Amino acid sequence: MRELVEVIAKALVDNPDEVKVVEKGEGKNTRLELTVAPSDMGKVIGKQGRIAKAIRNVVKAASTKENRRVDVDING
Repeated sequence: MRELVEVIAKALVDNPDEVKVVEKGEGKNTRLELTVAPSDMGKVIGKQGRIAKAIRNVVKAASTKENRRVDVDING
């Protein structure tokens, strides 16, 4: 899941070198913390949070297929 979030985020931002995804937790519950450059926050969140919601939906669909629960947090 970490790689999926990283690929999506790097495609959206101007500074792909500053994209970091940290995976926390084990077993069926996992939290992914996405960190991007402050200037790229708007691109990752989108208008009214639409892009952030879309990222979370894609990760949720992929994690359901693996019988896991993955939450995505976005940090600036």
